[in-house]
Amino acid sequence: MSAPTASAEAPPPAGRMRWVVCAVIFAAVVLSYVDRQVISVLKPMLQHRYGWSETGYGDVVFWFQAAYGIGYVVFGRLVDRLGERLGYALAVGLWTVGHMAHALVTSTLGFALVRIPLALGESGAFPSALAATAAWFPKRERALAIGIFNAGSNVGAIVTPLIVPGVVLAFGWRAAFLITGLFTVIWLAVWLGFYRRPRQSKRVSAAELAYIESDPVEPKRLVSWRVLLTTRETWAYVLGRFLIDPVWWTFLFWLPDFFTRRYGVDMKSYGPPLVAIYVLADVGSVMGGWGSSRLMRRGWGVNAARKTAMAVCAAVVFPVAFAGFAPSLWIAVLLIGLACAGHQGFSANVYALPSDLFPRWAVGSVAGLGGLAGALGGMLMAKYAGYILQTFGSYGPIFAVAGVTYFAALLAIHLVTPRYAPAQLRDEAA
Repeated sequence: MSAPTASAEAPPPAGRMRWVVCAVIFAAVVLSYVDRQVISVLKPMLQHRYGWSETGYGDVVFWFQAAYGIGYVVFGRLVDRLGERLGYALAVGLWTVGHMAHALVTSTLGFALVRIPLALGESGAFPSALAATAAWFPKRERALAIGIFNAGSNVGAIVTPLIVPGVVLAFGWRAAFLITGLFTVIWLAVWLGFYRRPRQSKRVSAAELAYIESDPVEPKRLVSWRVLLTTRETWAYVLGRFLIDPVWWTFLFWLPDFFTRRYGVDMKSYGPPLVAIYVLADVGSVMGGWGSSRLMRRGWGVNAARKTAMAVCAAVVFPVAFAGFAPSLWIAVLLIGLACAGHQGFSANVYALPSDLFPRWAVGSVAGLGGLAGALGGMLMAKYAGYILQTFGSYGPIFAVAGVTYFAALLAIHLVTPRYAPAQLRDEAA
C-alpha cells in the first residue's frame, strides 16, 4: 500500500455548492422512491379488493423492470448527448405522468401498463444523477456523494408507508398517486431553474471550481455500443448490477407483503418496521461511500478501497439468508435492515465504477447498460418470487438467494477487472 500523498490529505476548499447540487439530486431520489413504492404499500389492500394473484403482481413488477431496463439504456445515451439537465427534466416529466395515471386503473394489467412510463422516466433519473455527480465532484468525493444521494431511496421508502396510509384513509387510494405526483412537479420546476454545470454556475467560487476540476478532463465525444460491449470494465459494472439490483427490488416491492403474510402486519402498521429498515439502509448508504472515500484519502488505491468496502458490505448482507424464518417481526426487521444497509453501501461503490473507470462522456452509456442488466436480473427475480410464493407460500428461498448474492457480485467484479484500471476504449466513433 502506498503512503498517503499530500494531495490526498489536502482538505477541500471553501465552497459548498457541489453539496447543494447533491441535496437537489437527493430530493429527486426521495421522490422517485416514493412514487415507485406506493404500489407496494397498497398491494395487500388492492390484492384483496380486486382479486390480484401473486403471479399477477409478479407480472406488474416484471413489466416495470422490463421498461426500466430499456429506458436505462435509452436515457443513458440521451444523457450523454443532451446533458444531465435536460435528461433529468425529461425523465422526471415522463415518470410523473405515468405515476399519476395509476389512479385510472384497478387490474394488474392496468397497473402493468401505466407503470411503463413510470419505469421509463425513473430509469433516466439515475444516469442523470451520475452524470451530474461526475460533473460536480472530483473522484475522491464521488462515492460519498453517490452514497448521500442514493440514501434518498431509503428516505423515500421511509416516507411512503408513513404518509400513504393516512392519505388513503382520508381520500382513498387513488389520491395516494395524485398527491405524491404533485411534489415531483414542484421538483422539476426547481431543477430547471437551478441546475447548471460548474463553469456555467454563478454560485460556485473559483476555489471550489478548481477543486471540482482537479481530475483530468477529456473532450466530450461518443463511443460506440460495440466498443463498450467489448470492454472488460463495462462487464464488471453490468455483472455487478445484474446480481445486486434484483435483491433491492425485492425488498422494495415485496416487504409489506412479507410482513402481512408472516407476521400479520396491516397497512396502518407498516410504518415502524419499514422505517427501521430504511434508516439502517440510509446509514449503510452513507457509510459505504464514506468508507471507500476515507480509505482513498488515507492513500489507498481506488481498487483496494472500493473492493474492501464492498467486501465489508457483502458480509453485512449475508445474515438476511435466515430472515424468512425469523421467530419474531423485529428480528426479521433487524436482519433485513442490515441487508439493506449492506446493499446500499455496496451499491454506492458499484455505482461509482463508471465514473471511476470511464471518461465522463461515456458515463451515461455505461450506466445505462448496467441499469438494463439490473432490470433483467430484477425481472428474473420477480418471476422467481411470484412462483415461490404462489407454489410454496414462503419467503425463505427468496432471502436465501439474497444472502449470498453480494459475495458473488464482488467475485464477478474482481475477476473481470482485477486491477480496477481505467478502461482503454478502442475507438471514438459514435
